[in-house]
Amino acid sequence: MDVIRLLGIRDTPLSVDEVLGAVGDHAAGGTALFVGTVREQDHGRPVRLLSYSAHPSAADVLRRVAEKVAADYPVTALAAVHRVGDLELGDIAVIVAVACPHRGEAFEASRRLIDDLKQEVPIWKHQEFTDGDAEWVGACD
Repeated sequence: MDVIRLLGIRDTPLSVDEVLGAVGDHAAGGTALFVGTVREQDHGRPVRLLSYSAHPSAADVLRRVAEKVAADYPVTALAAVHRVGDLELGDIAVIVAVACPHRGEAFEASRRLIDDLKQEVPIWKHQEFTDGDAEWVGACD
């Protein structure tokens, strides 16, 4: 069975329950879950509006990132989903989860998965600030 249980770039709200359910595995002694949400400030500046855009290749790049993490760690199950479109403060932007035989491996693999996703998957954030200024940011700088 493929250890990559769920991957996606979606324009609909993300579900922690769906992602956690996708990585449920009796061989795992540890499951690490990361949930990234839209915060009200970025670098001390109040955020008013935020939108994510993805390149058409984003899903393929996400799969390659997940495959590399699964190859480098003793992963029993892995899931990652990222939201695109307009998001409000508090909305979930990204969820990753990794199950491994031991907690330390799960923590390490989960950290690697979110870091590599943000570094390599072509997703960009456009944020508008309350002062009217706006900027484009790579999803993972």
